[in-house]
Amino acid sequence: MTDYAKTRGLMARGAEFLGSEYAIMCGAMSWVSERNLVSAMSNAGGFGVIACGAMTPDLLDTEIAETRKLTDKPFGVNLITMHPQLMELIEVCGKHGVTHVVLAGGIPPKGSVEAIKGHGAKVIVFAPTLALAKKLLRSGGDALVIEGMEAGGHIGPVSTSVLAQEFLPALSEDHLVFVAGGIGRGEAMAGYLEMGAVGVQLGTRFACATESIAHPDFKKAFFRANARDAVASVQVDARLPVIPVRALKNKGTEEFTAKQREVAGVLDREEIAMAEAQLQIEHYWAGALRRAVIDGDVENGSLMAGQSVGMVKEEEPVADIIAALMAESEAALTRR
Repeated sequence: MTDYAKTRGLMARGAEFLGSEYAIMCGAMSWVSERNLVSAMSNAGGFGVIACGAMTPDLLDTEIAETRKLTDKPFGVNLITMHPQLMELIEVCGKHGVTHVVLAGGIPPKGSVEAIKGHGAKVIVFAPTLALAKKLLRSGGDALVIEGMEAGGHIGPVSTSVLAQEFLPALSEDHLVFVAGGIGRGEAMAGYLEMGAVGVQLGTRFACATESIAHPDFKKAFFRANARDAVASVQVDARLPVIPVRALKNKGTEEFTAKQREVAGVLDREEIAMAEAQLQIEHYWAGALRRAVIDGDVENGSLMAGQSVGMVKEEEPVADIIAALMAESEAALTRR
């Protein structure tokens, strides 16, 4: 057994912050990042994160309680900033003593960061630009995730490698920065750690783990896919600022384009407000994702996947995936 001394040394600050053995976070994937995968991740020495998504406070309450039954290790909860019941969800996290809350999907609304910190939890934020990253860290963010456009699900326009070169030299000395997007092997992880990251976040690599409840047909679609099959959605109306979503090409990606046209038409007729229009798009994704992950409808559902999907070839236990990442990273750092 190796102790991965070089890799552990580079991720020591991140591991201490998370309270985990390794500073490897599992990205919050709606319907996938639930009690089974989250607990497996934390039990294997990584850091699991529950994807709250569109859950109600009652559903999140149950999910956290059930996850606690499966692990005594720390895990986090990812909350979407535009959720209409965000403050109630924060209260649920506080009630259960959740140690880390990840705020995703936009600038945290007034009072949300303070509410999380009031419960003694750490706040992890996302930022697409360096200026916003600095602002969020000044405003109470304890750590930052920079996520490149190679990632699955909602994405920004800039690649991970460019974000890392821009953010890490400016922030890594004084702040905790995790890198995400397109990471499928330990060699890439080692490179970002050397640049100053304190850890990494991977989603696609864990989506088809043995412990993932994703439907067997969903997993098979991942095993068949290569990097170029994971494409970003197209925005059809400039008034509808839809954040692009990366997923495997299928009928569902075409249906989303049609859905945008439908919502744009309703906007044209002034039948709904812009905020409601955006919420309709979010609800579309939640439903489409469930069809693929839970029901196994890989034709019409949303197969959200990052470009690292080509490196996912079989079902593996979470512990084996983490061990492989650490071994690859250690070998790469030893070769330097």
